[in-house]
Amino acid sequence: MMLLDDRICFVIMPFSETTSMHTSDYWTNHFDNFLKPLIEENAQLTATRSRAVRGSIPREIITSLINSPVVVADLTDRNPNVYWELGVRQSFRHGTITIAEEGTNLPFDIYGKGTLFYSTTGNAKFADFNIRFKEAIKDCLDNPDRPDSDVLETISGRGSLFEIFRKEEALRRLDAVIAECDRNLKTLKWASSAAKICREGTQQKRLDIYRLSTPAIEMLLTNRYLREEPEFYQLVTDCWEALAVINNHLVDWRLYPEDVGSIVLKTEDGVTKLLNQLRSWVQSAQERVRNQV
Repeated sequence: MMLLDDRICFVIMPFSETTSMHTSDYWTNHFDNFLKPLIEENAQLTATRSRAVRGSIPREIITSLINSPVVVADLTDRNPNVYWELGVRQSFRHGTITIAEEGTNLPFDIYGKGTLFYSTTGNAKFADFNIRFKEAIKDCLDNPDRPDSDVLETISGRGSLFEIFRKEEALRRLDAVIAECDRNLKTLKWASSAAKICREGTQQKRLDIYRLSTPAIEMLLTNRYLREEPEFYQLVTDCWEALAVINNHLVDWRLYPEDVGSIVLKTEDGVTKLLNQLRSWVQSAQERVRNQV
């Protein structure tokens, strides 16, 4: 189980040489003597970067990307690994700060993110970056749920893709409940008709070929994916239990044909009423789900 570490600021940055000026030693120095001291001016945080460890390096990186309350991504030189790690982070959490050296050309889908640009020359620019960088870190800690990921904003929340998919899934499930109610009403009529024929003795009818269907109703009862009153789920429970009881009796038809036929005839009206009530309530709920904005 992965645990959140509220002390870590994880830095996404290159390891190896990205240009003739930005060598492996340059990036090590950039972290040790520039980013780490700035980050750790906030006493709540310890700055770390990925390192070679025993085991799966990508797994360690992904764990840090998901668990760290603050992530800083240096986009200088448009390193592919940096962008991959940024994509992973933005798929799971807010609290990400993107930075780059002045003159870095950012791709269009990153450009509008509010990247902070730093300069290795010029005291005024350096001081301005320091102030804004530390403010951004403090904001991530003070407001961890403030959106800064277009990915999360798109797939979560009202009107998002997640909500759209959940709504469509709920409608499909409710369609299945209505269809199941319709099928059970027909099956119950057929079983009742067969039971009457058996009782009259005019023709031997098999009741054990009939079964009432319950998977869609059982899923509704188990998952409770509709936000309805307790009375609704009590109706679902009563309906499911009534169907289960009749099915259990139908199994015994060959041993006790008269008794089973009698039970079917006695319970037909009550179960029919339950099924019609459930069908009507589900239809109303379906309209409410469909009209949700």
